[in-house]
Amino acid sequence: MFWKNRGGPSKPKDIPDIVGGHLVTDYNQNPDVVWKLKAVKRRRQESKNAFDVRVFDDLEAATKKIKVQDYTTLDEHPELILYEGWYDLESRTVQLEVKRTA
Repeated sequence: MFWKNRGGPSKPKDIPDIVGGHLVTDYNQNPDVVWKLKAVKRRRQESKNAFDVRVFDDLEAATKKIKVQDYTTLDEHPELILYEGWYDLESRTVQLEVKRTA
């Protein structure tokens, strides 16, 4: 059918605004760099508005010839993860851990 898969891992996309804003304001990261990064996410079981997220540089992945298809791809390539954590759209909460700098 044509409905969306609402619970599974997402394909790489631009990082969510709430996550990018958090990186720029709370982590003092360069916005020109932050907004070029990509993210993969998956819905958290606790809430329909909360997501686990991993932020990575898709250019680095391409250079290493690694095709990031979804959230679980980075289980096999943790060296690509720059930030990992979760966010909640309803409460506007973001929790990220720095894995390595961009």
